Amino acid sequence: MGEKGKVCVTGAGGYVASWLIKLLLSDGYTVHGTVRNPGDDKNAHLKSLENAPEKLKLFKADLLDFDSILAAVKGCDGVFHVACPVPSSSVPNPEVELVAPALEGTLNVLKACSEEKVKRVVVVSSAAAFMMKPNLADDQVMDETCWSDKEYCKKTNNWYCYSKTVAESEAWEYAKKTGLDVVTLLPTLVIGPMLQQAVNASSLALIKILKEGFEEMENTLRKIVDVRDVAGGLKLVYEKPEAEGRYICMAHMVKTQDMVEILRGIYPYYKYPKSFKEAKKTSKVSSEKLQKLGWKYRPVEETLVDSVESYKQAGLLDS
Repeated sequence: MGEKGKVCVTGAGGYVASWLIKLLLSDGYTVHGTVRNPGDDKNAHLKSLENAPEKLKLFKADLLDFDSILAAVKGCDGVFHVACPVPSSSVPNPEVELVAPALEGTLNVLKACSEEKVKRVVVVSSAAAFMMKPNLADDQVMDETCWSDKEYCKKTNNWYCYSKTVAESEAWEYAKKTGLDVVTLLPTLVIGPMLQQAVNASSLALIKILKEGFEEMENTLRKIVDVRDVAGGLKLVYEKPEAEGRYICMAHMVKTQDMVEILRGIYPYYKYPKSFKEAKKTSKVSSEKLQKLGWKYRPVEETLVDSVESYKQAGLLDS
């Protein structure tokens, strides 16, 4: 295994970032990870990763504190900006609690990258930055040319979507202005096993289906991707010189009822929803651009089973 250079991953303790760091370390990269508090127990899982003792350094950093970000980025060839505020419940002041950190945090990371002459920055955006388009034709497949309608996001109080859309569009403005090499990855609903202790919002969505015993649930078409395949996608767009622009990262479009049937066949004893009602139609999504770059993803059954096994191990499915 050769030396792969040094990269920085922001929000290192989070769901996607933890898997990305695991992948990078196992492939010979030296990693600088930004966390709020390196000594916190919730970052213990990072220190036990393969090669972590020699190749992982955690930096105490805050996205809104430029100097702390600059210290973490120093000497790095590449940066993965993964950190992002994700609301677990309603946010009283979204402009301050969601939008400002997403936007200013992203710009601080990009400015630090310019200052340190970083070769490439991969920004993790989200399906939230392309899905909110109210006037889309039924048969239109969403791809990288689609952007969420900012005014519609605000009008419908969809502040997370608004914050991701604003942060990504500002990243592109910054790249255009400065010539910084930026690539963005837009994952859809990310599930799969967890490395971190705290339950993230997307895992919670699946845990509720297993535990809540809903009388009725909408049979939504869910666009899902395995967290390990997101990590693979991030590494791919970083390493491929020809990668450019935006990349949607989605593996499967699965109705909720079909997901439940797969799980029920393997784990018959959970409190699944009792019935389903048809949800309003949602647009199809294409990740063809990422696949053409060489991205591969695992079967949906593997993702679902590995998710459940991970929740069981963490004691999250105990009644």
